[in-house]
Parts: sequence; C-alpha cells; structure tokens
Amino acid sequence: MAVKAATATIRSDPNAKAQQLWQVEKYHPLLVLEIKNNWCRVKDFEGDQGWVQISSLDKTPTVIVKVNRCNVRSGPGPDKEIAFTVDKGIPFKVLQKKGDWLEVQHADGDRGWVLKSLVW
Repeated sequence: MAVKAATATIRSDPNAKAQQLWQVEKYHPLLVLEIKNNWCRVKDFEGDQGWVQISSLDKTPTVIVKVNRCNVRSGPGPDKEIAFTVDKGIPFKVLQKKGDWLEVQHADGDRGWVLKSLVW
C-alpha cells in the first residue's frame, strides 16, 4: 500500500489519540502487516512499524529510495543524462517499468527513471 494523502501520521496504536511516532509523505510505500477496524499496522523500508488509518492509503504502485544518493535519469539506462539526484527516503509513484528501470514521479511532479535495485 502507499500513502495517498499529502502526509499520514504513523501512531503507536490503532487509535487517533495514540502517540505519534512519525509522519510520511505522499507515495511512501508501506507493507501492511495487520488490519484492525479502520487501521493498518505497517512496516516501512527501514523495518519501523506503527499504525496508520486505512483511509490514508491506497494501492498506487510506489517505491522509496533505499540508498544514500540516487541518480534519477532522463531515460531508462546508465548512459542517460542525470535529471536530478535524491537522498535516501524519497518516495515516488511508479509510472512504468522497462527492464531493470522504473519511470517514477515525485509528489511535486518531478519525473525520471531509477534503477530497481536502488529502491524498495
């Protein structure tokens, strides 16, 4: 699942008054471990767990950068120009796949291609 809202709050328990652990931004991918009422217990790419309201999520295909620096290229291939570089933890919506490359789009609209092995 992926965050569909601009931001979503991850909490310690399935309750809107529970402690806020952290916030995630749009397109942040989360692995759903359990569903309880209107809440999902989730795990992120670093293994952290918490609860988020199910209404904040959808099935949009997304990835998140798992390396310290990631080049986002103008096309699918290591020979393509670097469009921009991002840091670890930046989420993207997946637009299409081509071999080992993914065309991705950030919530701010920036688009490009990343190598699958650099994302979760």
